[in-house]
Amino acid sequence: MLENVRSFYRQISQVWKIAIAWGLGLLMVLGLGLPSQAHWADLAVADIQIENQNVNMNLTVPTGLFAQFDDDKNQQLSVEEVTKYQPELQKFLSEKIQLTAAKVKYDTLIVSSTTAKKLSSNLIATPENHSNLQLIYRWAQPINQLQMNYDLFVPGVNTARCLAQVFRDGRVDNIVFTPISKNAALIDAPILQQISSFVGLGIEHIFTGYDHILFLVSLLMLGGSLGYLIKVVTAFSISHSITLSLAVLNIVSVPSRWVEIIIALSIAYIAAENLWRKEPNLARWQLAFGFGLIHGLGFSSALQELELPRNNLVVSLISFSAGIEIGQISIVLLTYLCLSYLRRFPWDLTIRRLISVGIIVMSAIWFCERAFIG
Repeated sequence: MLENVRSFYRQISQVWKIAIAWGLGLLMVLGLGLPSQAHWADLAVADIQIENQNVNMNLTVPTGLFAQFDDDKNQQLSVEEVTKYQPELQKFLSEKIQLTAAKVKYDTLIVSSTTAKKLSSNLIATPENHSNLQLIYRWAQPINQLQMNYDLFVPGVNTARCLAQVFRDGRVDNIVFTPISKNAALIDAPILQQISSFVGLGIEHIFTGYDHILFLVSLLMLGGSLGYLIKVVTAFSISHSITLSLAVLNIVSVPSRWVEIIIALSIAYIAAENLWRKEPNLARWQLAFGFGLIHGLGFSSALQELELPRNNLVVSLISFSAGIEIGQISIVLLTYLCLSYLRRFPWDLTIRRLISVGIIVMSAIWFCERAFIG
């Protein structure tokens, strides 16, 4: 009788283990089954020209932020709609974008429709859903100590941001506004402001780049000693840093569609290799280096499309790369700890293989989207 109870208990335990394994695999597919190129879906772009007593801002923003003014619901604010609702737009924008010179608010704000700065679909996922406005701020006195508070974000979307280029006296500064970083100096901005902006941009780029995350997880899935994993990740970091720099400096140029297709295939290959290998081999760091060259080209799109000026490109590039590495280290450490914990159980191999199958399915979906749809 006691032996029958033990046998029944073992059978129930095995069923639960299999259910948990399949559940984790399913969560991997559903949880990460998001568009891999969602980085810029809620992006705004601002070109800001500072003159003696005026600030001219060309602003490209998601039209959804102005839905109450889009009468024909075509996801574009027309000249007629901007003219019709100019008082309301001025009030709305004066609340969302606040400029002060030496703590003095501007005297006049004029809002009009303007021609868009040409934006690639790599930068904004749905450029046809963005509107283009010209904002002219005027002061009675010459401008100095100019500060900007930008709070025009899609509500509840923490990945929304505004990428601003500020032009004054032949100098160009780059600033990234986010829901948690809304304030910046536009005149004599400290270099730390630009560094922190692009470090944050790099961190967010890796955390919202689901394809890059799955590639890292797949690289580490077979486990190994900490020293071995550091070697693999270091090879990947060095290689993607090389092509990231070369692409941003316009030394190397590869069509983005082909880059994204190869990235999807690289994920599928590494995940498939995890199915037939039980232990890591020495060649994996070489694979990490080779595929890292392609992933670096993918990382570069975030900076290439900003058309950063040469005078501060190096600072932006280094800061952005540092942000990617910070995010990557966090992902690697979390993955390593999870895999180390799983190795305590006799069924960890089943879970790792199921997760790999989920990753293969996801990368196959991305491949089809990029090769046949996108």
